[in-house]
Amino acid sequence: MNNLESVSLHSGALSLFCYLCVMKVVYEDNHIIVVYKEAGEIVQGDKTGDKPLSDIVKEYLKEKYNKPGNVFCGVVHRIDRPVAGLVIFAKTSKALTRLNDMLRRGEIHKTYWALVEGRPADEEGRLDNYMANIERINRSYLCDKNDPKGKHAVLEYKTVAVGERYSILEVNLLTGRKHQIRLQLSSMGNPIKGDLKYGAKRSNPNGGISLLAKRIEFIHPVSHELISLDTDPLPEMLPLLP
Repeated sequence: MNNLESVSLHSGALSLFCYLCVMKVVYEDNHIIVVYKEAGEIVQGDKTGDKPLSDIVKEYLKEKYNKPGNVFCGVVHRIDRPVAGLVIFAKTSKALTRLNDMLRRGEIHKTYWALVEGRPADEEGRLDNYMANIERINRSYLCDKNDPKGKHAVLEYKTVAVGERYSILEVNLLTGRKHQIRLQLSSMGNPIKGDLKYGAKRSNPNGGISLLAKRIEFIHPVSHELISLDTDPLPEMLPLLP
């Protein structure tokens, strides 16, 4: 190996290491990749022009597998910018099509942990509302069942831990509406820590909110094996846990 080859290999390894520093890969195979999104990152490009996680994943795949030209990376689902947690991307068009169908049928199960202000009146429960979104200000609100803009929103929650000022709730979404968890928890008097838009008393230092897409479970679109992935609680949740 000559010096030029040595430098080239070293540069490639260093570049891949840099991607891994800014992006945590939780699971990867030939068809899908699941990564941890930090609060503040966007999953897909928007009007801000900020670099989305989908582009970072593409660059990682291009570097890791030394792929020429464009790299396929399909966005299966999104989570809000101030939210952290697990996000699935498809590495093949076949996987993307099948995962999108599974998402529509409710076969991708996502579990969230929320650090909320106060303590819920009931330790566990089901929230069943109708809600709509005002795109101009990017804010959702509860509405009447007969509102033409209204969409049915249902979630179930249970209390994981309780502290003096905050509680940790585990939330299972039965529908996937914009800002659904944020709005519904706030509407029952327990806004998510840091979520000023929906009633929190103060912001979080990192600008995010204390909502985590913690667990994801689904049948692999190609191998048909059960994929069950989990991530650690947010640092601000740890003082409440045993």
